[in-house]
Amino acid sequence: MANHKSALKRIRSSEKKRIRNKYYFKTTRNAVRNLRGTTEAKEAAEMLPKVSSMLDKLANRNIIHKKKASNLKSKLTKYVNNLAA
Repeated sequence: MANHKSALKRIRSSEKKRIRNKYYFKTTRNAVRNLRGTTEAKEAAEMLPKVSSMLDKLANRNIIHKKKASNLKSKLTKYVNNLAA
């Protein structure tokens, strides 16, 4: 167990951050899954900017690596473009 007040506070704050990060990550994963499940080109084109923005925010918060976010955005863009074609 922690011996200092600051260590106790660090435990509390890191737990809050962990739960918040888990929520953001899960929400984004669900959005990616919904986009991949879409078969209509128009609907997918509307969802793509929102999902890309969510991925960028995760990367900026260091919840996921910036290159992982970039790879996901690239794959989703290819998927949406193939739907339109």
